Amino acid sequence: MNRTQSYTDLSKPSRRDVLFLSAGATLALTAPSLALEGAVEYSPKVLKSLQASGKPVLLDFSAKWCGTCRRQARVIEQLVSENPAYRNIQLVRVDWDKHRQSDIRQQLAVPRRSTLIMLKGEQELGRIVAQTSVKAIQALLETGV
Repeated sequence: MNRTQSYTDLSKPSRRDVLFLSAGATLALTAPSLALEGAVEYSPKVLKSLQASGKPVLLDFSAKWCGTCRRQARVIEQLVSENPAYRNIQLVRVDWDKHRQSDIRQQLAVPRRSTLIMLKGEQELGRIVAQTSVKAIQALLETGV
């Protein structure tokens, strides 16, 4: 606000306020939920193909607006940068808002967003729900190495 604008006059935001809020909204909407290279969006076909390959798959049930999901993403990114062995794990993003009612959620009994599940083929190797600690996420990634 400029000096002449009162705090109660919110109907006339300054140009600076508008630019600042616009920039923040753009950054929030365009920030990836996980910054891992090679991450793919979930589809039944993609998952079946990856399971058939025998490659470890980390399913990330997340939403762009979820703070816990963003924290998990930062921890995963950090761990992958520190340990190249984790790069062999294929990350599959499952958009919570899009797939909340889908078969994959029901088949795997996913209770909520911010759920990470490690698979190898059809076998579940481990999962964590709403945990953001480095140790917990590292332990899950280790099951896929």
